Amino acid sequence: MSPARRRPALKETAADFALRNQHGETVETEQLRGAPSVLMFYPFAFSQVCGSELTEIQARWADLAHMGVRLCAISCDSVHTLRAYAERLGEIRFDLLSDFWPHGAVAQAFGAFDVQKGCPTRETFVLDAQLRVRRTVSAEFTQSRDFTEVLDALRAIRRD
Repeated sequence: MSPARRRPALKETAADFALRNQHGETVETEQLRGAPSVLMFYPFAFSQVCGSELTEIQARWADLAHMGVRLCAISCDSVHTLRAYAERLGEIRFDLLSDFWPHGAVAQAFGAFDVQKGCPTRETFVLDAQLRVRRTVSAEFTQSRDFTEVLDALRAIRRD
């Protein structure tokens, strides 16, 4: 069975959330307003595919920083797990957000939660400065996302 979905439509404003990052700091939706941002849901810390995706983002960080983008990678792992994961990955310049409790509530609000697996799906939401969804990028559970699509969407926002 596929996850219950109610993915925000293009141009729809992103759902409100307040989640803690790997440092225990709260990150809220409103803090993203004013610049493009990327919300990247991923299933589990310490998994091979997720690790390769986050490593790719870190390698392409200069492109994101140049565009003034805030990236938030969201999983249902605890803050403590995300802190250990960030330490294992090395220097992480973006937020790893914990959607731990209520379990997956933010992922569910974005239609990015697989009820059977009990974790987020691989969904990415590119938001403009007004928090409107401009593009979504998805991948199967065992596949990496094409991050080039995310960068293309961010470049399009800059041109608008």
